[in-house]
Amino acid sequence: MEFLVASAIGILTAAGLYLVMRLRTFPVILGVSLLTYAVNVFLFASGRLTIGAPPILTDAQTYTDPLPQALVLTAIVISFGMTAVIVMIALGAYLGSSDDHVDDLPAKEARDKRKAEEDAA
Repeated sequence: MEFLVASAIGILTAAGLYLVMRLRTFPVILGVSLLTYAVNVFLFASGRLTIGAPPILTDAQTYTDPLPQALVLTAIVISFGMTAVIVMIALGAYLGSSDDHVDDLPAKEARDKRKAEEDAA
């Protein structure tokens, strides 16, 4: 089970980093979201992976640590809020410049730069 969780964290992180390195706003937003999910799963797994154990003290023999669960729930709420803010900022930038590149170049310069890179390749 630990191997599956570690693999999921690695895959989410790799996909998130790949998407963040794209220079368009929508893939960057998706990449940041995937990185957020990877961090949440990492935080959740840091409290030991136990199946069927209650998160509070009861008469049960084993219990799971409730602190990582509380941290993950807080992180999920914060990440939803930050994603909404980033989407609104990206939408405003797209509507203002009619371009969704994140490299801060005007549209014409970005096209010329991409065309020069394509010609060089």
